[in-house]
Amino acid sequence: MEEGGNLLQWSVVRSLLAIFQWWGFNVTVIIMNKWIFQKLDFKFPLSVSCVHFICSSIGAYLVIKVLKLKPLIVVDPEDRWKRIFPMSFVFCVNIVLGNVSLRYIPVSFMQTIKSFTPATTVVLQWLVWRKYFDWRIWASLVPIVGGILLTSVTELSFNIFGFSAALFGCLATSTKTILAESLLHGYKFDSINTVYYMAPFATMILGAPAFLLEGSGIVDWFQTHPSPSSALIIIFSSGVLAFFLNFSIFYVIHSTTAVTFNVAGNLKVAVAVLVSWLIFRNPISGMNAVGCGITLVGCTFYGYVRHMLSQQPPGTPRTPRTPRNKMELLPLVTDKVEGKD
Repeated sequence: MEEGGNLLQWSVVRSLLAIFQWWGFNVTVIIMNKWIFQKLDFKFPLSVSCVHFICSSIGAYLVIKVLKLKPLIVVDPEDRWKRIFPMSFVFCVNIVLGNVSLRYIPVSFMQTIKSFTPATTVVLQWLVWRKYFDWRIWASLVPIVGGILLTSVTELSFNIFGFSAALFGCLATSTKTILAESLLHGYKFDSINTVYYMAPFATMILGAPAFLLEGSGIVDWFQTHPSPSSALIIIFSSGVLAFFLNFSIFYVIHSTTAVTFNVAGNLKVAVAVLVSWLIFRNPISGMNAVGCGITLVGCTFYGYVRHMLSQQPPGTPRTPRTPRNKMELLPLVTDKVEGKD
């Protein structure tokens, strides 16, 4: 009996440690990216994204091929171009749009808008794929949409370009989630293998546009910045931490339940908003904070509804395919996985 209690205590401690290290990496990467754009005046989101892809490619190679901490999921060469490459393109667009939005709007606003992803995923599946959803799913989206509207209307640092980038980033994330079900059918990727295959493609896709659109600006930045070497250390450090964020996601996925992961994910947004405000002191009105809170509560409620529907026995009339476990609650993006190893 005592041994069982010790195991339970260790399980709780392990879950908390996993959640806190995930929060730490996630919030640090977001804050560092905003610091790069705002404080270092390195206003080149394509190049920052490219640095992240390069660091992630190297990190995934070391973990899988050199350190052998994760087994490689073998993908046929033909499938790499037919399946992985299209996913990598959407993956690339998603990351770039996230960094572009950080370039123009506060972290708090950007994180709140990203919480709109469940709504865009459901709407896209309904409009394009004609997928049926239980009325409770639609009801759970109401506070998310309402919170986003309230936050947008009351945002004191509103920028239409940054807002649009974050919103289209939600669409890109949703598209990637949906495409993953068909394009990656038969492959059960974890977050590290996802990065291993997609980051090199994303680097190849983004390298030329970053050079053509931002190359001259970076040269000017080098010539005018008072300490470019120390700034570059920060920029490349953010790329290294972005890779470790993927590793932390893998750890937290295997250490928590689906419900815990959902709640922790929404609390992570609140932590990011609070930390960013403490550092950058961007103005936040009372109604803006209320809108952000409503959005996060709505996301938590949405996750709860999806989890409850997933517990229904197979064959329940007119019930959509809902996630069976915490792995399927996640879109397949840099820090998320589909299926178990």
